[in-house]
Formats: sequence, C-alpha cells, structure tokens
Amino acid sequence: MTVEEFEEFYAQAVARLTGQLYVMTGDLQEAQDVVQEAFVKAWVRRGRLERDGQPEAWIRTVAWRLAVSRWRFRRRSADAWGRGSGAAEHVAPPDPDHVVLVDALRELPAQQRRTLTLHYLCDLTVEQIGRETGLSISTIKTHLVRGRAALAHRLQDPRMPRMEEAPDV
Repeated sequence: MTVEEFEEFYAQAVARLTGQLYVMTGDLQEAQDVVQEAFVKAWVRRGRLERDGQPEAWIRTVAWRLAVSRWRFRRRSADAWGRGSGAAEHVAPPDPDHVVLVDALRELPAQQRRTLTLHYLCDLTVEQIGRETGLSISTIKTHLVRGRAALAHRLQDPRMPRMEEAPDV
C-alpha cells in the first residue's frame, strides 16, 4: 500500500472505525485514541495490510485489543486516573435516546457488545465476525441472541404495556 493509498484508506475509514469502537467501548475519547494508535501501527505494516486484504478488520481488531489493554491498566491503577481536573467547556446535552442506548450497551458483557457492534454497525456476517474475533459461529450466534434480548429488555418503555400484558383488542 503506497503512502497515497494509505492516506485515502485512512480518510475513508477513520470515522467509521471510531464510531464502531465508540459503540464497543462506550467512550468516545477512548475510541478516538485507540483507533489513532491502531492506524499508527498499521502505517508500519501497510505493505502487509494490503496483502492480507482486510486492513479495516485488522485495525478494528488492534484498536479493540488496545482498548482492552488500556481498560485493564486503568483498572489496576484507578487512583492515578483522576477525572474532572479542569474546567469543562460547554457542550450540548446528548439526546435522551442516545443516553439510554449507550447505558443499555454498557450493561452488556463486553463480548456481546462487541459482537452486536460488529454485526449491526459494521455489517459483518457471522462468518466474518468469527474470522475477526476467533469465536465459533455458535458462540457468535449465542452472543447475538442474548445481546438482542438483553437490549430489548433494557430498552423497553416502562410506560408501555408488555406484549403479554397488553389488553385484548
């Protein structure tokens, strides 16, 4: 992959990958950081990325692994990561539906959240997810079914009657 091809690939993929990692991690700043770091690693390997044929999947996997490593590090050294040490700039509040969805996704186990993201946001098939994650097809299908069920339960409007409680019409 030439420098120009890599720059074009970066321009086309960085926003999409950042969005995907944001859904997987639940933290936009973290997603931006790990995607950028993954692209730096990809720069050194750009010749091999082209031969492998799936540079976006490679970067997504590297970014996910970086996010997991960072999470583990922060977990072990939580006291070193003080938050709120500066004056925050004014930012418009997020859409309430967005907050509810992000909170619901955060409650899912990491692997279910990752699998749902790869399938629905990245539009990968079950087979492609298996190649990227190393999980078996049955495990991926289980994660998808359980993740959808958990989200459906968490995203249900408490003001609406459940299907089994709905009045007969």
